[in-house]
Amino acid sequence: MVALDYPDAASAERLLRQLEGIPCYMKVGMQLYYAAGPSFVAGLKERGYKVFLDLKMHDIPNTVKGGAESITRLGVDMFNVHAAGGVRMMEAALEGVDKAGGARPLVIGVTQLTSTDRRTMNEEIGIDGPVEDCVLRYAKLTQQAGLDGVVASPVEVMRIKRELGEGFVTVTPGIRPKGADIGDQARVMTPAEAFAQGTDYIVVGRPITGADDPRQALESIGKELASE
Repeated sequence: MVALDYPDAASAERLLRQLEGIPCYMKVGMQLYYAAGPSFVAGLKERGYKVFLDLKMHDIPNTVKGGAESITRLGVDMFNVHAAGGVRMMEAALEGVDKAGGARPLVIGVTQLTSTDRRTMNEEIGIDGPVEDCVLRYAKLTQQAGLDGVVASPVEVMRIKRELGEGFVTVTPGIRPKGADIGDQARVMTPAEAFAQGTDYIVVGRPITGADDPRQALESIGKELASE
């Protein structure tokens, strides 16, 4: 998945032209969606891309239900909600999906952001224990609610798969190719390492979008994976 982390549609379009012909998911996050809106997502679908709409909904159940209905009508292939909102909120998201009808997107839960380390989680967020334990607890709640999987760092993937089953989808940000700057991420792996853990999807943003030659950067990731 390529993270289209851009401030406007024109900037994202420049990247899309550079990557044309390379099959991959496109992840649209808050910055681009709030700037370009539903029409940009519709345009990606018209061009044949699969789309992960990464808005991390976290609100009262009725609001999340309405948001999920609207997102499903956009025709996206995947979207997410915060598992911290609880089982009822996540169930409401699925109710919104069902109400919209049509093709059903994958709905996944956000566990802990890959920028969160133990000190932040314990001292600022107020959750005790290791990050990995919290991630697994949220993943179990996500499965209980009927969602398809979770967003989690590559560090937690193997444990999630072991305890919740191979069919429980994992989407893995915090991916940095060999030699790349980790930026504000705290729990990272290379693409090959993440797939070796058993993840289903990797999300790559700045190593591609911030590269002098984004197409070459994406192709290099493919070559790195092929050589493993």
